Amino acid sequence: MKVILAGATGAIGRPLLAALSAASHEVFALIRNPAHRTLVTGAGATPIIADVMEEESLLTQVDGLSADAVLHQATALRNAGRTLGPDDPTNALRDTGTRNLLSVARAVGARRFVTQSLITGYGYRDHGERILTEADTFGEPVGSIGDLVAQGCVAAEKQVLSADGIDGVALRYGMFYGPNAFSDMFAAYLRRHVPLRPLGRGGANCFIHVNDAAAATVAALERSRAGETYNIVDDSPATWREFIDAVAEAHRTPHPLSFPGWAIRMMVPYLGALLIDTRIRASHAKATDQLGWSPAIANIRTGLGLEARPSR
Repeated sequence: MKVILAGATGAIGRPLLAALSAASHEVFALIRNPAHRTLVTGAGATPIIADVMEEESLLTQVDGLSADAVLHQATALRNAGRTLGPDDPTNALRDTGTRNLLSVARAVGARRFVTQSLITGYGYRDHGERILTEADTFGEPVGSIGDLVAQGCVAAEKQVLSADGIDGVALRYGMFYGPNAFSDMFAAYLRRHVPLRPLGRGGANCFIHVNDAAAATVAALERSRAGETYNIVDDSPATWREFIDAVAEAHRTPHPLSFPGWAIRMMVPYLGALLIDTRIRASHAKATDQLGWSPAIANIRTGLGLEARPSR
């Protein structure tokens, strides 16, 4: 297929470029920074210099181009601060950016559209031990700062899944880890600040290595059903204590200190809501059944090189 990829130089974008090339898809990569041109061409893709947030110039840059699909992986997560507000740039990309990319899809004749969503859209709260599936309520407000994240995911999903003439699909990824992803960002945070982790059990979440996320995205591009959502997570949800300890060990940062929940919420409000208050366990069974995909990397310790990968 001919594919337009937004977010080609991000944490999932880089392995996704490689995965699309390996699957013999022709990729046009939307990039805002011309300095990333070489990174894109080196991966076998054609760069298009354009800003996803500027619809008019975006449409000008794709004028005359034809494509079969659009993949929306554009975020601004590397610019995330200690808290979260209504002007969060990633939420803007999921709302206005999605709308602009749907215009691109129509302009280039692309019928398939795959967008990035997040497992945390199920809500920043304690979901207990129950395993969540795509049939569970998504995006319901819970009265915390995390509602803004859920709202962004809902904004993207609603537009894509209801778009006329578009076969829209949403992928609800677990927390990305691996090269250039959340684990690297967290390691940098541990080096710059007092390394902290929740005292006691804390929260838990679902994770996914960026290479597995890229493979799932290619599978969704090729085999997903229009109008569907899919959880893209690994086999082993982990507590935030387990994640932080694994990142510290893999990156050889100072050993984290345990802090009570109230202290973490005060120091890092947004992470406090995620690390302390949220417990999510979700299943990738639907993606395995319909897409023929399952994670090659079962858990974060294996993915961070702390345990040998089982042979398959």
